Amino acid sequence: GAITPVANLEPVELAGTTVKRASLHNADQIEKLDLRIGDTVFVEKGGEIIPKVIAVDLDKRTSDAVPTRYITHCPECQTELIRLEGEAKHYCPNYLGCQPQVIGRIEHYISRKAMDIDGLGGETVALLVKEGLIKDYSDLYDLTIEEVLPLERMAQKSAENLINGITQSKHVPFERVLFALGIRYVGETVAKKLAKHYKTIDALKSASLENLIAIDEIGERIAESVTQFFANEHNLYSIEKLRSHGVQLQLSEDILANQTNKLNGDIFVVSGVFESVSRNELKKLIEDNGGKVGSSISSKTNFLIAGDKMGPSKRQKAENLQIPIISEQAFLKRLK
Repeated sequence: GAITPVANLEPVELAGTTVKRASLHNADQIEKLDLRIGDTVFVEKGGEIIPKVIAVDLDKRTSDAVPTRYITHCPECQTELIRLEGEAKHYCPNYLGCQPQVIGRIEHYISRKAMDIDGLGGETVALLVKEGLIKDYSDLYDLTIEEVLPLERMAQKSAENLINGITQSKHVPFERVLFALGIRYVGETVAKKLAKHYKTIDALKSASLENLIAIDEIGERIAESVTQFFANEHNLYSIEKLRSHGVQLQLSEDILANQTNKLNGDIFVVSGVFESVSRNELKKLIEDNGGKVGSSISSKTNFLIAGDKMGPSKRQKAENLQIPIISEQAFLKRLK
């Protein structure tokens, strides 16, 4: 529900592409720039990708330019916007009735790192919502081939693939389902941590704010977001509907059987090409056995697992920090 303002520009060539729009981030940024309609602005590509307005050429401002007044209502559903304490962005609080929010939550649910539903993309989600066939992600499991066939550009085979993809998503493991639910601030890593700690959606749903904060790396902001999500009656209804359709809302017996605390919170950085297992499988083994996967080497890293073709700079940094460098086989032996 975040509102992100953009500047519409006269087309300009910038770093090899034609730029027509640029990010303005939030109301504070507009006020800081004192940006007005008709201004001539300086634009750069942040990280060489996303154009953003960085300044106004005041020498070219016309005398009749008036200060920009930030919108007070959602441009889609006209609900009055809110701004939470400590947040830079304004939000539309119309959680259930604002169509772009509804579509966005379902798009997140079906995304590759979440439920990864084959045969279903953003355009089809928007069509399903606009046609009134679904109102949230739990409604996906009620769909039939006959219902989706009349949709624009939908043939028999694509309709079958869509329904099959939705059915197959019932086998997606609990930690990815938890990420797919779209709880604010709960990304992939936090979802894995919460799933491993609580093991079932019911245990997580019953967790107190204090209990959540006590978990390593779960701060007050995440804890509050989780408790607020489960305090929402609509979210509870959606979860029960997912349960009734057989979506995984607890860790499987196989996963529970393979989990240990052998690595006792040690932080591992994985680098290079491996023989016995893939890099992703290696990371999963670390997490399943109570370790943590680090994205880069730092003084907090406990071990560097070195595979073939590991970059010399990583090895050098590990040696400088006196971090033990172990092989794939040495790591696997440690788990036995």
